[in-house]
Amino acid sequence: MTVEEFRLPDVGEGVAEGELVSWLVSPGDRVEEDQPVAEVETDKALVEVPSSYDGTVEELFVDEGEMVPVGDVIISFRVGEDGAEVASDEGDAAGEAAGDEADTAPEPDADDDAPDAEPETPAGRTFAPPSARRLARELGVDVAAVDGSGPGGRVSEADVRAHAESGDDAGADGDAPEPRPAPTPTDVGSGDRTSAVRKRGEDGAAEPSQPAASGAAPEPAGRDTTLATPATRKLARDLGVDVDDVPTDETRDGEAFVTGDAVQAYADALESAAAEPAPEPEPVDLDGTAAATAPTSGDGTPAADETVPYRGVRRTIGKQMERSKYTAPHVSHHDSVAVDALVEAREELKPKAEDTGVNLTYIPFVMKAIVAGLKEYPYLNSELREEDEEIVLKKEYNLGIAVATDAGLMVPVVDNVDEKGLFELAAEVRDLATRARERKLKPEEMKGSTFSVTNFGAIGGEYATPIINYPETAILGLGAVEERPVVRDGEVVPAPTLPLSLSIDHRVVDGAVAAEFANTVMEHLEHPLLLLTQ
Repeated sequence: MTVEEFRLPDVGEGVAEGELVSWLVSPGDRVEEDQPVAEVETDKALVEVPSSYDGTVEELFVDEGEMVPVGDVIISFRVGEDGAEVASDEGDAAGEAAGDEADTAPEPDADDDAPDAEPETPAGRTFAPPSARRLARELGVDVAAVDGSGPGGRVSEADVRAHAESGDDAGADGDAPEPRPAPTPTDVGSGDRTSAVRKRGEDGAAEPSQPAASGAAPEPAGRDTTLATPATRKLARDLGVDVDDVPTDETRDGEAFVTGDAVQAYADALESAAAEPAPEPEPVDLDGTAAATAPTSGDGTPAADETVPYRGVRRTIGKQMERSKYTAPHVSHHDSVAVDALVEAREELKPKAEDTGVNLTYIPFVMKAIVAGLKEYPYLNSELREEDEEIVLKKEYNLGIAVATDAGLMVPVVDNVDEKGLFELAAEVRDLATRARERKLKPEEMKGSTFSVTNFGAIGGEYATPIINYPETAILGLGAVEERPVVRDGEVVPAPTLPLSLSIDHRVVDGAVAAEFANTVMEHLEHPLLLLTQ
C-alpha cells in the first residue's frame, strides 16, 4: 500500500489557479480512476476534477472556498490496498463512527502552550486517519508512538485511546502531558499543508481567548495583521466580524492566527453583549434638532454591509469588460424594426418546431439576419490585431450568445451559424443556455466567437449600450418584442417592434457602415422569407 498525492491539474487552457468550490468525497471514501472528487471554479467555468487513482481517500488538503494554484496538492489516496486491508479500513471507519461521542474532549485552557504542528515521526510516516490524528492532538498523544493494530500498522482511534490510558506518554516525573488545544482546520494534515477534514461547527465553538466581562462587549484586539484560512475569513464576513478584532493567543510565523471557532465565539460574545440592555447616552443637540440615529436592521442592531468574493467567473468578466471598454472606442447605433411578418412566421412554425421537441424563439431568426449582414459588411465580423497592424476578416460565422447566470454573464458560442437551420439553431441555443446556467459548459464552448448577441429584452429592457466581447469588433443587443406606435400611411398604429442596439469598435467600423449593417439586419427581419437565402 502506498499513499499518493494528487495535485490540481491544468483544468483549462491558460488557467493558473481555481477556487475549490466543493468536495465530492470525504476521507475514507473509496474512489475509482476518473471518478470526480471535487468541483473547481476557474476564471472560465465550473469543472469537475477526476481522480487519477483507484483507492481510498486519505486526506483533503484544501478548504472549500480556497484559491488553489495549478500543481498544488489537494488530496491524497491510499492505493494498492488488497481486500483485507479495505475491509479493515471499513471496520476502522465503523469504530470511528461509534466513538464520535468520545471525540469531544474538554476544551483546554486558552493559554496552554502546546506546539501547533504534529510531532515529528521518528520511525518514518505514521499511517492514521485524520480522526485518529485529531484525537491524538486532543489527548496530547504522540501519534508516532502509538502501536497501530490495523493493516501495515495503521493507527485507529481505539489505539490512540488505549495508548493515552496506558500513560505511555507520561514524562520523567510520572505526570501525563497536558492536553493540546483542539486543532483548527489548518492543523489537520501532515507537515505544513492544510486540510479541509475538519468542517466549521464540527466540535462547536470554542470560548474566546480573552473572554469579556459578563454583559459587556468583548474588547476588540485591533491588530494590523492577522493570519486566517479563507474559510475562517468567509465566516468572519458572514458574521460581520473583523478578524483583526478577534482575540487570540495562537500564532503562525510570529503573527496572530485566528481560527473559525474563535471568530464564532467572538461573534457570539458580541451578540450576547448587544442583547444586554445598556444605558442610552443622552443625545447631543447642537443645532436645536433631534440627534440623528444610525441605521439599524429589523431587530434593532446596527445594519452591517455584506461583502462577497470578487473572483472566478465574476472577476474574469470584470477584467474582460474593462479591457474591452478601455481598448476599443465604443460607438452605439440604435434603431427599431417592425416585425409583424416575423411574428407571424414564428407563430406558423412553432407547432412544427414543438413536434420535433424544439422551442422556437426569435433568436434563431435574428442570428440568421445577422449572418446576412456580416456577409455584406465583413468588417463587423473581424478582429483588429494591433501588434501586427492588420485587420483579420473572419470567414466563419460563430455567434456568441450572452446568457445571464448566477455567476455572471457567460457567452457560449454557436459555431457555423450560416450552415444551420432555424430549428437546429433553436435547439443548440437552448442547450447551451441551460448548461451555462447549470455551470456545465466546457471551456472550449465559450471560445472562437466572431460576433456576439445579447438579449436584454428578455427581462424587459428596450435599449442599451452593450460592451463589445473583445477582440470582436461588434455586438448586437436586442430589446423586447412589444407593440409600440409606428407610422403607416400617415397614421399612427400599434405594431410589434424589436429595438436594436449595436455597439462597434470605431477603430475598425465606421458609423455609416454600422448603420448599413443594421439596415440589412432589419430588412431580413421585416421580410423573413429573405432568411431562406442564408
